[in-house]
Amino acid sequence: MQKNTSIPQSGALIVPMTNDYLFRALLQRNNLVLKGLICALLHMKEADISSVIITNPIRLGDSIDNKTFVLDINVILNQHHIINLEMQVVNLNNWQDRSLSYLARNFDHLKKGEDYKLTHPVIQIGLLDYTLFPEHPEFYSSYQFLNVKNHTLYSDKWRISVLDLSRIDLATEEDRQYQLDYWAALFKAKTWEELQMLAQDNHYFKEASETVYELTQEERIRQQCLAREDYNRTMKGIENDFAALKAGLADANQQLSEKDQQLSEQSQQLSEYQQHIQALEAQLAEYQSKENSSDK
Repeated sequence: MQKNTSIPQSGALIVPMTNDYLFRALLQRNNLVLKGLICALLHMKEADISSVIITNPIRLGDSIDNKTFVLDINVILNQHHIINLEMQVVNLNNWQDRSLSYLARNFDHLKKGEDYKLTHPVIQIGLLDYTLFPEHPEFYSSYQFLNVKNHTLYSDKWRISVLDLSRIDLATEEDRQYQLDYWAALFKAKTWEELQMLAQDNHYFKEASETVYELTQEERIRQQCLAREDYNRTMKGIENDFAALKAGLADANQQLSEKDQQLSEQSQQLSEYQQHIQALEAQLAEYQSKENSSDK
């Protein structure tokens, strides 16, 4: 069925595309967009996807408890692969453990008595608006279980991937081939002009732009998006305060370390002075002894 939704030509978005509630609502409302995103993330062709079904849908617009409600999305791909998706804009310093928890929870789906060989492959994908490992920044990274010595793959049924929305500049040729850089640009968009530009030659982004407009026109959904935005803004403030305190502590420790170094150097210098004085005293004592002997 052809939609006839006209999105604004300009202006700021009511809700940022990184809003985790809007992210879930978009993928839950528009299956084509979900399919397109998964194609890009898993390096698949659209023709390779026969079905993509969200297994934990929510009632869009219903009130949520920010303290307990988790907006991760569970998907069954081609009735075989289990995929967990989540948008995360605030660095709570727990993503490694959180992603492993999602992975393990979705992998443990066998019923009593079923053969372990019937387990489905599970892929956890986090779209993060921050760099998980600042020492090793990467736009799109994937992790699997490998032998630590010879790197033999233990199993291809577990995988964690991270799309760093803040480092589009690090996109590789392969990332660009599957338009992951464009998907990241979509989620980082702040204005309708940006969405219009992306939607010009891409039916996934056109669908996404129209669906986002429709969702944010629905009062109850818009209010939930804005509530999440307030929550994330508060958490972001806490994150920034924590980072500032951490930086301040590191600076204080550095200053203490420098003072310790100065004290150590001064102590060493004092020790050298004392040794020099002792040597001079010994020379003086020897000289006085010789003088006393010559006077006798």
